[in-house]
Amino acid sequence: MTCVRFGVAFVCTWLAPLAAATEAAVEFNRDIRPIFSDKCYTCHGPDAGNRKTKLRFDVEGGAKIDLGKGRQAIAPGDPEKSEVYRRVASDDAAVRMPPAYMGREKLTDREIDLIRRWIGQGAPWERHWSLILPKRAPVPGVSEKNWARNPIDYFVLDRLDHEGLKHSPEADRRTLIRRLTLDLTGLPPAPAEVEAFVNDSSPAAYEKVVDRLLASPRYAERMAYRWMEVARYGDTNGYQTDGVRQMWRWRDWVIDAFDRNMPFDEFSIEQLAGDLLPNPTLDQRIATAFHRNHRTSAEGGIVPEEFRVEYVADRTETTSIVWLGLTVGCARCHDHKYDPIKQKEYYQLFAYFNNVPEKGLVYNFGNEEPYIKAPTVHEQRRLAELDRGIAEAGERWQALDPALLESQRKWEQKVARSKSRDWTITEGLTFHQPLAGKHTSVEVAGCGEDDAHCDLPVAKGPAGRARQFDGKRFLESDGAVADFDYVDPFTFAAWIKPESEKGAILSHYEDFFEGQGHGLYLIDGKIRLHVVFRWTDIGLRVETAAPVKLNAWQHVLVTYDGKRKASGVRIYLDGVPQQLNVLFDDLSWPMSFKLPLRIGAGGGLRFEGWIDDVRVYRIAVTPEQAAVIPLRRSIHEIAATPAEARSKAESDKLRFAFLDLAAPKEIRRARAELLAAQKQRERFWESISTVMVMAEGKPRDAFVLKRGAYDNHGEKVAPGVPSILPPLRPEWPNNRLGLARWLVDRANPLTARVTVNRFWQTYFGAGLVKTVQDFGSQGEWPVHLNLLDWLAVEFMESRWNVKSLQKTIVMSATYRQSSAVTPELLQKDPENRLLARGPRLRLGPETIRDQALAVSGLLVDKLGGPSVKPYQPAGLWQELAGGKGYERDKSEGLYRRSLYTYWKRTIAPPFMVNFDSPNRETCTVRETRTNTPLQALNLMNDDTFVEAARKLAERMMTEGGTGPRERIEYAYGLVLARPPMPAEMQVVLDTLADFEARYRRDRKSAREFLAHGDSPRNTKLDSRELAAYSSVASLILNLDETVTKQ
Repeated sequence: MTCVRFGVAFVCTWLAPLAAATEAAVEFNRDIRPIFSDKCYTCHGPDAGNRKTKLRFDVEGGAKIDLGKGRQAIAPGDPEKSEVYRRVASDDAAVRMPPAYMGREKLTDREIDLIRRWIGQGAPWERHWSLILPKRAPVPGVSEKNWARNPIDYFVLDRLDHEGLKHSPEADRRTLIRRLTLDLTGLPPAPAEVEAFVNDSSPAAYEKVVDRLLASPRYAERMAYRWMEVARYGDTNGYQTDGVRQMWRWRDWVIDAFDRNMPFDEFSIEQLAGDLLPNPTLDQRIATAFHRNHRTSAEGGIVPEEFRVEYVADRTETTSIVWLGLTVGCARCHDHKYDPIKQKEYYQLFAYFNNVPEKGLVYNFGNEEPYIKAPTVHEQRRLAELDRGIAEAGERWQALDPALLESQRKWEQKVARSKSRDWTITEGLTFHQPLAGKHTSVEVAGCGEDDAHCDLPVAKGPAGRARQFDGKRFLESDGAVADFDYVDPFTFAAWIKPESEKGAILSHYEDFFEGQGHGLYLIDGKIRLHVVFRWTDIGLRVETAAPVKLNAWQHVLVTYDGKRKASGVRIYLDGVPQQLNVLFDDLSWPMSFKLPLRIGAGGGLRFEGWIDDVRVYRIAVTPEQAAVIPLRRSIHEIAATPAEARSKAESDKLRFAFLDLAAPKEIRRARAELLAAQKQRERFWESISTVMVMAEGKPRDAFVLKRGAYDNHGEKVAPGVPSILPPLRPEWPNNRLGLARWLVDRANPLTARVTVNRFWQTYFGAGLVKTVQDFGSQGEWPVHLNLLDWLAVEFMESRWNVKSLQKTIVMSATYRQSSAVTPELLQKDPENRLLARGPRLRLGPETIRDQALAVSGLLVDKLGGPSVKPYQPAGLWQELAGGKGYERDKSEGLYRRSLYTYWKRTIAPPFMVNFDSPNRETCTVRETRTNTPLQALNLMNDDTFVEAARKLAERMMTEGGTGPRERIEYAYGLVLARPPMPAEMQVVLDTLADFEARYRRDRKSAREFLAHGDSPRNTKLDSRELAAYSSVASLILNLDETVTKQ
């Protein structure tokens, strides 16, 4: 993996004024380490395999070595005697370091001077700042104590004082409540909320708004969206086939966790190792879906183990980025070139995630093991109701037991005296016809041209008239009776008397061995079931461990439960379940083939011997039913046998027959109610969504993989953490749970820093460390290190209270500043890293879209649930990926918040991508913002925004008063939380007049414009006037201020 280097040169340049202020100001971590890391580590860094000499600049002992012949690499206090200084300052290309042939630029004069001064000061060495345990820095003294509202402001003001800058005044209340509401909920404030805050003169007015917003479920949705990007959440698998999966129950868990203000340490532990907690709850198991959100492949022809290794690597690298802020992925193929992480340590971390019982090749549609049913709270209540219904029906049924026994006894006496027709199980029976005679629908096939009479011999069989198969000819019928998909349960059954160890008994299968379909075969004397989409890699193949007897009648019955796993296959011989061997277990693709049902043929095989009583059921019969079906004795014969002499299967047959044929109405009704209650619960249970989760399977050996290749094993390794960090505590298990506890332990110097830095980025657009994904040597020096450490310690000491942390940030005077920029600030601090003004950032794509839905009145205020498919350009999926097209939702699915939008990884929602959403193929923690013409086109022409403009216009006309000025003011209040300025008002009024004139001339254009979107149009409003106001509403939704947090 290539290690990406971020802006070290920028860091050095930007910090130049501070470093140059005084000779004593040079600091190793801030000023020198970035130079060594960027210019020297390639040949003299942590990667032992690429190190040119013993000289290394990542550790003090390697940098201050004696080079021999009186030379020292670094002579503390004497730059002129330091070979490092001499070489970097040399103008001789043959002497200068880094060498020109390496493609490295010569150090700048400023960098050379920093090294000279640092050596002159004694070359003091420091451990990398991020690996030192954070301590609560003392709050500094500042010039304007009255301005500061909490410790954040003291640290910021102290830096501003040193830089000779002044803070900005507080933003006006309308700007402030819009900023705050957008930041905390991702939605704009309602006009009533704005006016209440503006008119609240109490000292606690702002804090009341903060508390109200933090308590809103909308806050939880806002936080969940960002975490979904971190967790690479998607509704599809990714890669080429990109089939659908179900993971939305994990998203619901995240929303609920933020809503309940789950402490971040618990939030982390449950997602990384909730399944390993003592007696884990359903929610704790759902939480572990965090590490099943990665991409998976269902592509034919892949090497499954290669991709399984990729899944484990993804978990390893995601964990490191999210909790440690380290790019451990750079150590996958070799020692890390910039940070002290060895390749072996990468694979020790890898080992923690290596035991999930998963496969590299997954189902194209649906979830891959391990997964669980994940009922919602409502569904859990419904299940409890259904269970109570079953219990009550069962009690009524059991109360009738004496009556049932008496009624059945009398019936048996009657049946024993008569010679009534036999009874058989017909539930789910879809094919059961005579193989011979005038009532059969099967036809003989496979006859040669020389066969004068194409037929198969007939004789009495165990259950009727059997047919003899000669290894050439077979019987054929309509295949629709056996056209099962891979999620359909079924049962095949037949009496067989084989004369050969190989042949096809019953098949709905192509007529060559490695074909497609369902087939029941005899292979090497063993009964085998094939359920195959593609022979090489997609299907189930299961066979009995023991062979059948030749030249003897035996009853074969096989069931498949529709769960796509070999574990759902049962094979019975004469009603007795058999031990099975699984030959292949990867049924990951839907299957529906228009093939005939063949008896005695299929898969290129032909049967030799006798077959009788062939049955196909559209259910997987129960073990009790499987034992009853092959019984040769009739109910008359069984009834005539004393009860104590009957087998269990015979007793079951009588009971089943009695209930089906002769039970009194009261008993039938009670049984029907019980069966209906059970079936209702079963159907409801099947309708409940699943979610893929983590689980610990049989431990797998982990190895260093040479050059990262899945099949190039090196040294065997045990789970472990990087040596640059504290070890796991002895009382913790050395598994994922121990790792999770280690990550959020107070002794870990990184997790709290990395986490508060990511939250800071949410509010200010950039972290205190801009490289939020990299706190290593290639990462940025913190712009406010003491503030970062104060926040990290505060976060931990608050018991990882997420809402408390965010309240601290937004309550600060720093956050509340006006975002207006002066020429001085623009020159000295163009990116606002020193925080002398408030944040001004373009809104994220989800907020831009949700804001438009909210102000237009279209937003559906519903929490949680499956993903939805809002508007999207027609034909996009087919154009880019082929296959089934995008079927957008109707009604409320079009108007849910963006975090519920269906996320197809290979074709992410185009609006979101145009506004810089990551594609979620991998973990993304750093926010990016670009400006492109496509964004403006989206805002003007996307169906969502055109429809939102129409609905906003309807609100302007029905809620905003009777005149244009009032209506425009109302729209500005909805969208921008302020009234328009006079100049703005005049521009909008003129624009409105232009559109009114246009649509008066062209009513057709007005109707076409208003036709966008599924929401009903207010027909009481004049279409021409509504079209004009809709155009103005579109203009307002397109304002820079609208899509910007001021």
